[in-house]
Amino acid sequence: EALLWSRPENRLHAGKLLIIGGSGYEFKAPANAYGDALHAGIGVAKVILPDSMKKVVADIFPEADYAPTTPSGSFARLSLAQILDTAEWADGVLLAGNFGRNSETAIVLEDFLEKYKGNVTLTHDAVDFFLNNSSAILNRRKTTLVISFTQLQKLAMHSGFTKAFTFSMDMLRFVETFHDFSQMHSANLIVKFGDTLFVAKNGKISSTKLEEDKKIWRV
Repeated sequence: EALLWSRPENRLHAGKLLIIGGSGYEFKAPANAYGDALHAGIGVAKVILPDSMKKVVADIFPEADYAPTTPSGSFARLSLAQILDTAEWADGVLLAGNFGRNSETAIVLEDFLEKYKGNVTLTHDAVDFFLNNSSAILNRRKTTLVISFTQLQKLAMHSGFTKAFTFSMDMLRFVETFHDFSQMHSANLIVKFGDTLFVAKNGKISSTKLEEDKKIWRV
C-alpha cells in the first residue's frame, strides 16, 4: 500500500528507464523488466534489444528499439554508440539479462559502464560478465547489483574478500558478513538469502521477508 501511495500521479515525473538485454531469441528478461517497470509506475521506459530478433519480436514487442548485433545474435561493438546515446536520455539504465556469453558483448558492457556515469542496475547474466573483473561493478558509483547468492559468492571471492559466504551459514552470520562486504564497496547490493531479501548500501542493511507468491524478485 505504501508503494501504491507513493507513486507519482503524473507519469512524466516518475522517471525514465532504459532497459537493455537479450541475445539470439532470448528476450524474456528485458520483456519482463519492461512490464514490471510499467506496473511499478515508471514514467517512460525504453528497451533496446539485439537487431537479430527484430523480425521475431517486432509484432509482439512493438515498444522495443534495436541495436547492431554479432553473427550469433548478441550485441556488437557497433551497438555501443546507440546505447550510450539513449542512456543519456534516461534517469537510469537496467542491464536486465539474457545477454548470452559473447566476448564482443562483454566488451560492449565493459565500455558502457566505463563511459556512462549515470545510474545502472545489473541483474541476471549481466553480472556474470564482470565476475573476473569485479571491481568494475563493485566499486562503480551509482551502481546497484541484484544478484543471486551464488553470484555474491563469486564476486566476494574474485574481489579478494577474506570471509566466505556459504549456504550453511545462519542468518546472523550472513548479515555480519554481508555488512563487512558491503562496507568495502560503492555498489548497492540486493540479494536473496533463504526467504528474505537483503539490501546493503555502504554497510547499512535492510531486510524484507518475501511472501510466498513473490518468487520473481530479480527484476
